[in-house]
Amino acid sequence: MVRPVTKHLPSLLGFLIAIGPVSTDMYLPAFPAIARDLGNAAAPQYSLAAYFAGLAIGQMTMGALSDRIGRRLPLLAGLLIYTVASVGCLASWDMHSFVIFRFLSALGAAAGTILPRAMVRDLVDGPAAARMLSRLMLVMGVAPITAPLLGAVVLSVFSWRMIFAACALYGLAAVVLTWRYLPDTLPLARRTRIGVGAVVLRYVGIFRERAFLTHAGVGAFNAAALFAYLAATPQIFIGIYGWHSIGYALLFGFNSIAYIGFSQINPGLVARYGVQTVISYAVLALLASCTLLAILALHPLGALPVAGALLLCEAGFGLLGPNSLVGAMSRHQAHAGSASALFGTLQYSGGALAGLLVGVLADGSARPMSFVMLACAVAALAAARARPRLVFAPAE
Repeated sequence: MVRPVTKHLPSLLGFLIAIGPVSTDMYLPAFPAIARDLGNAAAPQYSLAAYFAGLAIGQMTMGALSDRIGRRLPLLAGLLIYTVASVGCLASWDMHSFVIFRFLSALGAAAGTILPRAMVRDLVDGPAAARMLSRLMLVMGVAPITAPLLGAVVLSVFSWRMIFAACALYGLAAVVLTWRYLPDTLPLARRTRIGVGAVVLRYVGIFRERAFLTHAGVGAFNAAALFAYLAATPQIFIGIYGWHSIGYALLFGFNSIAYIGFSQINPGLVARYGVQTVISYAVLALLASCTLLAILALHPLGALPVAGALLLCEAGFGLLGPNSLVGAMSRHQAHAGSASALFGTLQYSGGALAGLLVGVLADGSARPMSFVMLACAVAALAAARARPRLVFAPAE
């Protein structure tokens, strides 16, 4: 039986889903030290690529598995894999072992990335789901602000390997909290019993369903614009504008706070206007802010106007994330794990492509980032315009 939603459940799910940004952001300051210690300048980049590959594979498999046997057991197994693999990263003896352990840690972290979202869909729908997802984002949103700072502090005192000791402790805490406090939200009556071929067909069916495809498109292009911003801004503000790393960290933290703030006003907006209407206006806000950013990139006025335009983009980022997920999963309660997995895979794929384009087009200015973000905003608008009308269950 599914237990009722308790007041601590969103905080716990937020703690679990934050394992993704903790695992990526905390070790970014240690890239040079890792390269030196492992004797390969490209080792950090290879490890990051392996991590995202593991997330993509892990999300697809964990989602389908959780629809079959429930959410709790795959989540516990994934968190254990993540914890053990983080210890492996700590003990890595060369680049190859480090990359392999990062891949394995991502396979485990994938469970913490997608299953909390599926658990939300198991319990609530429509405006109620948007409210709970926004509460998850409040907890999760702290990670991108604090993780790089924590990694830098650890690195200033200890070896880079201690960063992965911290990751292992985070994973262990997640295992204990899940074991003690998290119920399985998928009742036996709603679990599926299908083979591998049927799982593949299910993913194809979900992908072809119009409500999922259009809302997932909004979410993926929104994530791609966000990833382009994350990939490009360190070089823009530190390398081009000459900001100190602390100044950039403050900018990043301020924007992250804005992102959290918009995600927190989302429940009120959804309650008053509905998920569909909020998406319609949020995607226009993203398009307008990205257009302003592109204009500023073509006619440089300095760092502060660019920073201001990026701050405006946070409205689209913070509002489109939870609402596009609600819309994508609205017709897939029976296999929410698979739908959540496919949604996440599309987001990571879009983000990786946007980051690659920013790198390939880099020309020592903010133009590549702004043009990629503008293209993503236009694509998100096109996906939003193609959405079917949805009717959600009344909020409880």
